[in-house]
Amino acid sequence: MESSNSSKGCMEQFSSFVRSRRGMLFVVEIIACIIIIICYGASRSYPYTGLAVFILIYCIVLFVIFMLGLHLQLTFIHWGWTTFIRALIGAVAFIVTAIIVLVSRPDGAAVAGGVASILTGILFGYDAYTILPSIRKSHTAAPTEPTEGI
Repeated sequence: MESSNSSKGCMEQFSSFVRSRRGMLFVVEIIACIIIIICYGASRSYPYTGLAVFILIYCIVLFVIFMLGLHLQLTFIHWGWTTFIRALIGAVAFIVTAIIVLVSRPDGAAVAGGVASILTGILFGYDAYTILPSIRKSHTAAPTEPTEGI
């Protein structure tokens, strides 16, 4: 008989991961990227949809990896740093893109996309902030021997 973890169905793995804090953040980030794609796609600022598409694909790939538990099998990748860099790049890129779009005489859809980009940048920044303590915990101090007479 197989273990209970490997016998879980895909939908059960999905629902249990989405209930976790990390899963909820991933889902909200994916939805926010889709909203930005729609807003920028409907405006004259459509070239900025590329950023949202890139981050969306990056989020979906990591969502699937974490949902299926593949991060436990692929130990040669430091997943804490991978998710932190994704969140940091997303935060900075979305905020910078929003400022560029909002300054360049936007239309209504571009304004909506710019506001959504700022909010999404803040969301990615919060995600990076929540990932940082787990990265700090993974680094342990090297054992030292007590020195006498120094």
